[in-house]
Amino acid sequence: MKLGVITSLNDNIEKNLAAVHEMGISTCQLKCWNSRFLCDEFAVRTKAAALQYGIEITAFWCGWDGGMNIWNFYEGQLTLGLVPVQYRYERTKMLIAGGEFAVKIGVTDVITHVGFLPENPMCNEYHEIVTTLRYIAKNYKAKGLWFLFETGQETPVTLRRVIEDVGTENLGINLDPANLLMYGKANAVDSLTVFGQYVRNVHAKDGEYPTNGRSLGVEKAVGNGSVNFPALIKKLKEIGYDGPLTIEREISGEKQIQDIIATKEFLSSLI
Repeated sequence: MKLGVITSLNDNIEKNLAAVHEMGISTCQLKCWNSRFLCDEFAVRTKAAALQYGIEITAFWCGWDGGMNIWNFYEGQLTLGLVPVQYRYERTKMLIAGGEFAVKIGVTDVITHVGFLPENPMCNEYHEIVTTLRYIAKNYKAKGLWFLFETGQETPVTLRRVIEDVGTENLGINLDPANLLMYGKANAVDSLTVFGQYVRNVHAKDGEYPTNGRSLGVEKAVGNGSVNFPALIKKLKEIGYDGPLTIEREISGEKQIQDIIATKEFLSSLI
C-alpha cells in the first residue's frame, strides 16, 4: 500500500502539492469543491506541480458547489450529494465536469459523497438516484474513468445494492473507515465482508460513533478513535487490496500537519 494525503485543488495548487512533498508523502487525492477550478489552466498547473514535486495523484475527489452542505442526520438528508432533487442537476453537471478534469490530469478514479442513499429499493427515490448514477457512470466509462462512492451516509449493503443495480462495471468504493463509524452505519473491518471487492481507494481517518440522534460522531486523529487500524489493514491485505492509503485529517493549521505526520509514521509501521 502507498501512503498518501488529501490536498486541495484551488488557487494555491502549487503550494499544496509542495506541502505534500515536504511531509515526505508521495501520493495524494486531489479534492475540489468549486467548479471554477475544473478548467484547462488548472489542469496544466496541477500536472506541472505534480511532476515537479514527484507526487502521484491517485484520485480526484469531486464535490459540488451548488446548494447547501449540512453534515448531520437531519438537514444532511436534504442537502448532501445527489439525493436532494433540487440540487441534483447542478451537482451532476459538476461531476461530469470533474470527470473531464480527471482525464486532463491523467487520473482514472473520481470520488464523491452521493448522499443518504435510500434503504428501500422499491421506492421512487431509489430508482431516480440509480438512474442518475447510471447516467454519470456511463459518461465516465466512455472516458475510461471509475466512479467511486465515499462511504459514510449509507449502510454497506445499501451501497453494494446500488452498485449492483446501476450495473455499469466501473463503480467502486472509497472506503472511509471513520465515516462508517461517525454516521453510525458499520464497523469498517466488517464492512469489507460486504463490499470489499469494490474498494479501490481508502482513507486513513479515525473517529467515534454518534452519541445522539442528530449529530455525527467526532473525527479524531488516527489512533485516537475507534477504528481498529491494525485489523483493518490486515483485512485489506487478506482481500488483496494494495492501493492507496490516503490520510485525511479534517482540521486546519499546524496541528493538522502534526497529526498527518504522526499518522504517516503510525501507518508505516503497520503496512
